[in-house]
Amino acid sequence: MARLANWLRLAAMFVAVAFSATASFPVAAGVDLPRLEKGKGDKCVEDTQFMRRNHMDLLKHHRDDTMRKGIRTTRHSLKKCVECHASEKSGSVAASKEDFCAACHSYASVKLDCWDCHATKPGKKDLPLLGQSGTAVNSSPLNSIAQPGESK
Repeated sequence: MARLANWLRLAAMFVAVAFSATASFPVAAGVDLPRLEKGKGDKCVEDTQFMRRNHMDLLKHHRDDTMRKGIRTTRHSLKKCVECHASEKSGSVAASKEDFCAACHSYASVKLDCWDCHATKPGKKDLPLLGQSGTAVNSSPLNSIAQPGESK
């Protein structure tokens, strides 16, 4: 009789755990994937699933080739990605939560740090250079030349 009681307790515990796991599953499965605008080109430089998994590695490799080896190509360049994937509404890949890069990175809870240095809009540099006081500074090379009456 004790064996039957132990078996019934075990079965009841198993059923309780199964129901609690099942109850939380639809909540996690109900999260919608980000909806992205289609790129402006005919097709991406790589397969969509490949790009989702590997774009950061391609960009790092391209960065290393460009900065360290002086090799400049356009196949996996960030500039080309921005030109193709900038939103029709905002003209950017990261200005709003719905824009191409921002939507996926927000969904995946991954910080976007590309835009600390790179422009989010084709043909533009969005971020002003900041001086020591935190105010915008004109990035002209002429700023390094002392004006009459100034000392640098």
